[in-house]
Amino acid sequence: MQKRKLGNGGLEVSEIGLGCMSMTSGYGAPPERQEAIRVMRQAAEMGVTFFDTAEVYGPFKNEDVVGEALAPFKGKVVIATKFGFQLHEDFSPGFSGTNSRPERIRLVAEESLKRLRVDVIDLFYQHRVDPDVPIEDVAGTVRDLIAEGKVKHFGLSEAGAQTIRRAHAVQPVSALQSEYSLWTREPEEEIMPTLEELGIGFVPFSPLGKGFLTATVTAETEFASNDFRSRIPRFASEARAANQRLVDVVSGFAKRKGATNAQIALAWLLGRKPWIVPIPGTRSLERVRENVGGAAVHLSPEEVAELSEASAAVKIEGARYPDEFMKMSGR
Repeated sequence: MQKRKLGNGGLEVSEIGLGCMSMTSGYGAPPERQEAIRVMRQAAEMGVTFFDTAEVYGPFKNEDVVGEALAPFKGKVVIATKFGFQLHEDFSPGFSGTNSRPERIRLVAEESLKRLRVDVIDLFYQHRVDPDVPIEDVAGTVRDLIAEGKVKHFGLSEAGAQTIRRAHAVQPVSALQSEYSLWTREPEEEIMPTLEELGIGFVPFSPLGKGFLTATVTAETEFASNDFRSRIPRFASEARAANQRLVDVVSGFAKRKGATNAQIALAWLLGRKPWIVPIPGTRSLERVRENVGGAAVHLSPEEVAELSEASAAVKIEGARYPDEFMKMSGR
């Protein structure tokens, strides 16, 4: 697989990465630990060098399994993890708010290094902007961790344009991670021009619309209670029925190109900008192979524009997050 650079600091990764959250939580019952390890190691063998995790996934469990899975590839892969949430006192799933106080960032860094079995964190994201801590203090703390050799690169997640600028002025931001796909186009308005101006890479999560764009989710699909999509307005049955029109657009392109829907959705992202690296999440080896294959699907600039226009013509029904999550995005 080809490589792409995120930001101006020399961070180079495979053009398609792997989001690892579902290996332990988020989308119903997770796989057995050894199966999750097998999938991640096979992904690395296929050329994936960019893996995404976070302290809050599990919590802690995800970093631990990612660390074990990728230990044989130390120095050959890039592992991104995140700080910024306040976990429950009993460490049960979820979080009780944001917490990016400098002492908390330092604690998360030390513990993440241990769980990931690495000497330095390749990419350290602020998971969500903390309204109670100036972003300059956050960036300054990560800058100090970089100077101490504990972190290589600084990232933000779901941050607004002004926050990105303020953080970047203190410590150069290598990457922004936010939701972006054919059915989540908001970053195109202000975020992407800001990233291009400042020389910051973009890492879209949920590039396949949390599975919806793959044509494997219909209005009749039933989600388990521990599947996060059961709480998302965009995944209500009525919304899925209305949003099927977008899937039909993608399916039409897939048929023309002899590819799958997932591959078209990923190829579109790769064709948008050379500094975009999507991280589709999966726990299936078959899906990893399919997603990696998306890098081999070439869309001409004219095809990218055609797909952009056709998808934009479909009015998407439903918010992409429940209210409590939306309030933490774009700060």
